[in-house]
Amino acid sequence: MPVRPLSRRTLLLGSAALVPLLSGRARAFGEKSRFIPAVARHGGRWDARLSGLRRITWELQRRTSVEVLPDARPFALSSPDLFDYPFLYLGGDGAFPPFSEAEVENLRRYLTFGGFLLADANDGSDGEGFDASFRREMARVLPQSPLTPVPSGHVVFKSFFLLDSAPGRLLNKPQLLSANLGKRAAVMYSQNDLAGAWNRSEMGDYEFDVSPGGEPQRELAVRLGVNLCMYALCLDYKDDAVHLNLILNKRR
Repeated sequence: MPVRPLSRRTLLLGSAALVPLLSGRARAFGEKSRFIPAVARHGGRWDARLSGLRRITWELQRRTSVEVLPDARPFALSSPDLFDYPFLYLGGDGAFPPFSEAEVENLRRYLTFGGFLLADANDGSDGEGFDASFRREMARVLPQSPLTPVPSGHVVFKSFFLLDSAPGRLLNKPQLLSANLGKRAAVMYSQNDLAGAWNRSEMGDYEFDVSPGGEPQRELAVRLGVNLCMYALCLDYKDDAVHLNLILNKRR
């Protein structure tokens, strides 16, 4: 009988037992069998895009067959609860202080065991602000996996929608960056404030203008968000066969 590929969630839940910080309490799927983004708390402004994360979760459910809870769950990077969530968002508006050693170690374990991190420069920075802080901390977390440009043929650009660009609220950088563990992109990083394009106010209106491409650029940012969520939910994509029927329907 053929062996079915593991999902990220299965791998994370199984590997979590290896983390010394975990208690002995039982872990059932329940609501956690549905997609819920985890959000990394840090010492800077980490919570500027929570409504955007709730929005992209809603869009994921509307556009795909994935079951979700439209929520965004914040956790300290040292928390064992991270291992219940295959998708972790780390954003920030401005610089943030260094992670503790416990946070560095726990995040390294999370990524090594199959977790996926989306990092997002909410300030659109380059060489300062969030960008400088994030690069500093990634050099500590995954010192052997430097950030490199994500090629246009990467599966993240075809995991649901067919895309050829990576815009957010801004379009400062044409490419995503990734930190890879083997063939897997464990971390993807946008300097374009991706979640800023998703953010809505309490009245339901989009909170930020999108530049330079306006609403068509916002739609592309939403599609990229859906693709990133789909990538996080599957451990072993087959490059040319990811949701093939859905991709063919999206070509029009």
